[in-house]
Amino acid sequence: MLYQAYQLQDDAIAPLRDWARRLQTFPAVSFWGADAPRYFAAAMEMISRYRITHERPDFGISSVMIGNRDVPITLETVLEMPFGTLLRFAADVDIRRPRVLVVAPLSGHFATLLTGTVRTLLRDHDVYITDWVNARDVPLSAGRFGMDEYVDYVIRFLEEIGPGSHLLAVCQPCVQALAAVAVMSEDQNPATPRTMTLMAGPIDTRESPTAVNKLAVSKPLSWFKSSLISSVPKRFAGGGRRVYPGFLQLTAFMAMNKKRHEDTHKKLFNHLARGETAEAEKIKDFYDEYFAVLDMTEEFYIETIDRVFQKADLAAGNLTYHGRKVDPGQIRKTALLTVEGGRDDICALGQTSSAHDLCRSLRPHLKRHHLQANVGHYGVFNGRRWEAEIYPVVRNMILAME
Repeated sequence: MLYQAYQLQDDAIAPLRDWARRLQTFPAVSFWGADAPRYFAAAMEMISRYRITHERPDFGISSVMIGNRDVPITLETVLEMPFGTLLRFAADVDIRRPRVLVVAPLSGHFATLLTGTVRTLLRDHDVYITDWVNARDVPLSAGRFGMDEYVDYVIRFLEEIGPGSHLLAVCQPCVQALAAVAVMSEDQNPATPRTMTLMAGPIDTRESPTAVNKLAVSKPLSWFKSSLISSVPKRFAGGGRRVYPGFLQLTAFMAMNKKRHEDTHKKLFNHLARGETAEAEKIKDFYDEYFAVLDMTEEFYIETIDRVFQKADLAAGNLTYHGRKVDPGQIRKTALLTVEGGRDDICALGQTSSAHDLCRSLRPHLKRHHLQANVGHYGVFNGRRWEAEIYPVVRNMILAME
């Protein structure tokens, strides 16, 4: 009933948001003061923005500076599957560029969370991305989607891109990405990537446990199933599918930094009231993305809690893929780069770099670790330090293996 209660509340509030949008241009009466129209419009806009969306926002990448010219970018659908689509950001250039698959997290937000990552990579690379589908929009007839299926998708996408590509995984899918490369290496799959970049991912959550890690191990799986899993309402394409709703994930994220979000929204109101459009747009753009959420299938969420956080199966040497043992020691030719942030409170120091011990067959010149001081989790793959200090390391690793 949890999902139904949320949907009922959202339906009830929808008319209020609609009226607030209409009233933004309503003239405020004069005795409220000269600033009344701007403050009234700001209040109405804040009310109209009180919502969560469930569809992927636009990436908004229409062009990128490549060399000394602004090059048009076209978003292409390369391969469409029930739970995810392989997208390509096609640049209008004649030269061949290294092909990179960006594996986006499936953790409550859409792949557009990595827009900044993609935009930077496009300067020098032919970029593809995993565009995960909101589970509430996937019919039950499509079957299950758990960790094994996630690995299936990564392998299938790499095969579609073809031999000689590179892989870059951000945060949560670092485990599945490493598993996929291990399986492909053992099978001598010709599409095995030349490099594998793992950024701020939970390869071994036993290392320097964060608040997120501690929460995941603080309760039994039965609690997560009974408290956080709900059925999608029948009105949606995935009606009846059991999911971990994106709105619950968002609520948990907001609660972790409640004061910061409250202060930011106060700033947004003041910017709107003062007519500071540029400053307001920056905040609105961030929250338009942040409040766009997707649902995860029950099996994927529960298996992630169980196999990644509670048991650390990959690091412990116990991870299986469709019943088959996953052995990162089979990786011999794919160069490994791990990246961690010195102030990351989601994936702490040592959790991602533990991949180097697992990839025991790689020769030293095929392994590199980059620790970026003074950045948190988001700063590892977005922002000034990602562009100026982390990206050059990623680019050089890819270039060296081309």
